Amino acid sequence: MARRQWAYAVAFLGSLVPFGAMAQDEGSQEVVVTASRRDADDYSATMPAVGLRRKADFAIVEVTVSGDSRDKAQRESEIYDMIRSAIAAAPGAGVQLAYGERTLQPLTPQNYRDLTLRNDSRPDSQRTSFLAKVPLTGTIDAQSAQAAITRFVKSVKPVGRALMSESGDLTLSIVAPDQYRGQIADAIAADARGMASRLGNGYGVEIEGLQCPVEWTRAGLSEVLLFLPYKLKVVPLG
Repeated sequence: MARRQWAYAVAFLGSLVPFGAMAQDEGSQEVVVTASRRDADDYSATMPAVGLRRKADFAIVEVTVSGDSRDKAQRESEIYDMIRSAIAAAPGAGVQLAYGERTLQPLTPQNYRDLTLRNDSRPDSQRTSFLAKVPLTGTIDAQSAQAAITRFVKSVKPVGRALMSESGDLTLSIVAPDQYRGQIADAIAADARGMASRLGNGYGVEIEGLQCPVEWTRAGLSEVLLFLPYKLKVVPLG
């Protein structure tokens, strides 16, 4: 029967991909959400019809600290000292600092010197970048988070010739997207039940792809869409 087919698919998913299986999986960490889908070996341009749309956990803006003091040791010291000042000032501004490209880690007094200094566009100048983020809780949306980050960046005083500025567009992040796997599967199952009821006797539906990792894409100024790259197939019952 159709109901047994989709129910089996959801149960099969749970047996193959236990929640939080490995700490290193992207799905268990804080991940950056861009305007496009996450990279995947089996990427398909076809977006499933059903997913979970929700408010992102954080709004994020890239911040760059640059310096151009002639002496290299002084220049590096000024850049790192300004980053340390930013770390100290962030909690009072309602801002958190992090680093990373796909997954994020907190930027702390213990690890900020791990940030790599790169040559800037001018001679005797260097820069490094990290991320400022604001939690999207309550009535805070991406626009108000952007304003809070801008105020924070302007509030951090220069150190010597080091300066801090926003250097990227606002993006979003979500923490542990795999925790929503059950809700996504429930939505897919409900859609499959509705489809099966419309087909009438003699036809059912099969669901493929529920064993795949949770994927994500941006779905609005403050929202993300979480989904499984599943396929719904109509099959005759016999």
